[in-house]
Amino acid sequence: MEERMQLAFERIAGLEEEIRSALDGNWQDYFLKEVSFASLLIKLYESSDAGFYREINKKLYEDILPENYKNSWCDPDHAIGCFGEEQGRLLCFVAAELRAGISAAAEKDAEALLIRIELLLQLYHMTERGFAEDKAAPEYALYKDVVYSFVSDYYETECERRIAQTVEPAGGLAYKIINEADLSDTDYLYRYGEYITGNELRLAEYIASLDEEKIALMADTFTEGYRKGFINTGKDLSIKRTVNIRYPLGFERVIRKAVGNFGAMGLKPTLYRASDTVFSGRSVNKNGFFGANPNPQFDYDHREDLALIMDGQLVTRRLECLEQAFIAHKEAAKHHAGPAVMEVFGSSPFVPVSKTSALAYNDEQRSLDVRFRTENIRITNQYIPGEERSFTIIAFPVPDIGERFEEIFDAVIRINTLDYEKYMKIQMCMIDALNEAVKVHVRGMGGNRTDLYVSLKEISDPKTQAVYENCVADVNIPVGEVFTTPVLKGTNGILNVSRVFLNELEFKDLSFEFKDGFVSAYSCANFADEAENKRYIEDNVLFHHKSLPMGEAAIGTNTTAFVLARKYGIEGLLPILIAEKTGPHFALGDTCYSHAEDIKVYNPDGKEIVAKDNEVSLLRRTEPEKAYFGCHTDVTIPYDELGLLEGIRGDGSSIRIIENGRFVLPGTEELNRAFDEE
Repeated sequence: MEERMQLAFERIAGLEEEIRSALDGNWQDYFLKEVSFASLLIKLYESSDAGFYREINKKLYEDILPENYKNSWCDPDHAIGCFGEEQGRLLCFVAAELRAGISAAAEKDAEALLIRIELLLQLYHMTERGFAEDKAAPEYALYKDVVYSFVSDYYETECERRIAQTVEPAGGLAYKIINEADLSDTDYLYRYGEYITGNELRLAEYIASLDEEKIALMADTFTEGYRKGFINTGKDLSIKRTVNIRYPLGFERVIRKAVGNFGAMGLKPTLYRASDTVFSGRSVNKNGFFGANPNPQFDYDHREDLALIMDGQLVTRRLECLEQAFIAHKEAAKHHAGPAVMEVFGSSPFVPVSKTSALAYNDEQRSLDVRFRTENIRITNQYIPGEERSFTIIAFPVPDIGERFEEIFDAVIRINTLDYEKYMKIQMCMIDALNEAVKVHVRGMGGNRTDLYVSLKEISDPKTQAVYENCVADVNIPVGEVFTTPVLKGTNGILNVSRVFLNELEFKDLSFEFKDGFVSAYSCANFADEAENKRYIEDNVLFHHKSLPMGEAAIGTNTTAFVLARKYGIEGLLPILIAEKTGPHFALGDTCYSHAEDIKVYNPDGKEIVAKDNEVSLLRRTEPEKAYFGCHTDVTIPYDELGLLEGIRGDGSSIRIIENGRFVLPGTEELNRAFDEE
């Protein structure tokens, strides 16, 4: 490794003059630019000076910043415009993958940095020989073989690294920062190698200014929700040893306190960076620890980069590597408790540009992607059993939300710590009423076209059984919903919402039509072209499935959060976590009980929730490969677009829950107080 590194680093250092004499035109520009970037990565890798990290931070990302992106080799429009479709997409792929070297250099991960620099050098040497011998670049197929081998050869190493970071106790860069850094000095942020803006700096400064009591309140709410998640689902936390903590940069002081809380539960943290590589996939929605996103369009353009080389053999290879990685960390995986996730919201909504130049899966590759996702879930669940793990999620605003950031932040803390007991009792009234129903009818108003009938599981003993789960502040913080798994047969109609943000992406006039619980048609109004709208939904909500079932039907009860959003004009900025509590919502994909259907779950009144399965998840007993989809996306109808939500008894009589956006069921009227105080 040391010999390879020395050779590669020396080769990069002396390459600029050679490129100028060996190549010309776009080829010269491409390799000069990417070699210059590789030189920057080497400097980052070799440096330990905090001042240098701060100085170099913007330079590492400036190529893909929105104002520069159209001239970046990472922009597929630019690359294809200069090299043509095949060569352009491949060279764009390589330029994007080289950017994963930033995190490798910051982490001092020699191999992860080296393999990307070696890929660049290999392509350069091929090109240089081609021009020297034939006055032209080699055939595209030769370049593609190099990229295919790169992904296939190194997938084992990259996958093993990711699984280790997920289940083995942390000891790397992030762990050292959390436990050792002077968090009063915001320079610590630059040590991550993530993109740092005024937003992260101001957030870190604000968190540093809070008193210990408020920090403890935030951390305790986070970790106590995690603990309650195990208790409420009857899972044994005492047999677990690790918890995967995911967080945005700037919250380290809260995370430090949370690490201590988890330690008192016998759990050590595991930490990994949000993915920035083709090996684990890129996404606008960050999952891990992360800084500012320099350009969400970059992530959107490269989310399906594997389309360049994906075939059945590569998918098989990826799955084999995944299983081998879990086998290597089998003991740690067995004792892993699941994720504790801190989300943020408040940045300007991202509206992507859909580019025909970007790599995208064809129909065969979409089927392969579904196969990989399905098997990925099965393998993961085999080694980290779903029936033994849990999670928790909490969200806070960031300074980008506006001038009233601090005021909004305090308001969100209040939302995250609302009275558990009060909501539990109100929601029990709702559940008792809905236990009498065989269907729920939902109808929109004011232009909302929703007209939906959802079939419910019938219970045999109302004294001991319940259809809906009473969800208070445990795994999903804040408090405020009741939810069930619908019966698919008889679930029919239209779900519509005027505007919603799902997985960091905006959808306008989003509609789904259901037939016996499955999506039968869908549309939105983001683009002028109807086919483009459908593709947008297929890629980002259906996740390449031809259809998805309704996995959850729920009623959000957090009117306080709804009013807060309207008061500050931040409705479009709320994460799904909070947005789903501000009206009825319906999830496409797996049920809320995915991989844990056979665990008995009880409401606070002692009644067992019996609606955990649907017709699809029941296939796990006979055809497990067909039982799960690996996705779960909530679509929420806000109260002010809701004309009616009622339960319908077997005799056809109605149980009115919400009418014209207000709760009308006796025992729930307290929820309207937030509207009245608006």
